[in-house]
Amino acid sequence: MVDDDPSLARALKRGLEAERFAVDVALTGPDGLWRAAEHRYDAIVLDVMLPGLSGYTVCSRLREAGNWAPILMLTAKDGELDEAEALDTGADDFLTKPFSYVVLVARLRALMRRGARERPVVLTAGDLRLDPASHQAWRGETPIELTPRQFALLECLMRRPGQVISKREILGQVWDFAFDGDPNIVEVYVRQLRRRVDEPFGRGALQTVRLVGYRVDPAGG
Repeated sequence: MVDDDPSLARALKRGLEAERFAVDVALTGPDGLWRAAEHRYDAIVLDVMLPGLSGYTVCSRLREAGNWAPILMLTAKDGELDEAEALDTGADDFLTKPFSYVVLVARLRALMRRGARERPVVLTAGDLRLDPASHQAWRGETPIELTPRQFALLECLMRRPGQVISKREILGQVWDFAFDGDPNIVEVYVRQLRRRVDEPFGRGALQTVRLVGYRVDPAGG
């Protein structure tokens, strides 16, 4: 359990131990990250507001390191955006404070029955590889530096190799369905991607299908 409220942490520890859980407590983000990296836990209860590192950052770093222990995020905030951020950074479930202790225990048991998620597969197109878990991309053995948006666009295309994806669908997946800017932003990012993943290697994996959309050559170009 990672929570910076000592009294709450002690109370939850006592309660969970009475339910026959073995509980370790960390009061800061860095300590929680270290403990989770050094020990194998069946589940992690992780507060969002932590000193040193936020719960979002701790969760994201654990996932990037390949740690897929179930994470239940606790937050004093309330709102769909905070819930979405918890899930987007890799949490499996969330509870908003104040919460029911009975519900906390029930959700913990459900997460533990489900077990750790499998690490997402590495996407490939020829020698072009993309690892959603570690947020890394390579051509052969050469790492490719991508911005978060460039990475999201490449992932969108590589999840459906050979299939043409429309500009509208890309905007919905990589930006959002409420995007009301210039749709030509997709073309701008496709050009940026080509300069990173294709042109330096003499390839042409990212293809434009005129008046339809874009695709990735399954053979990597």
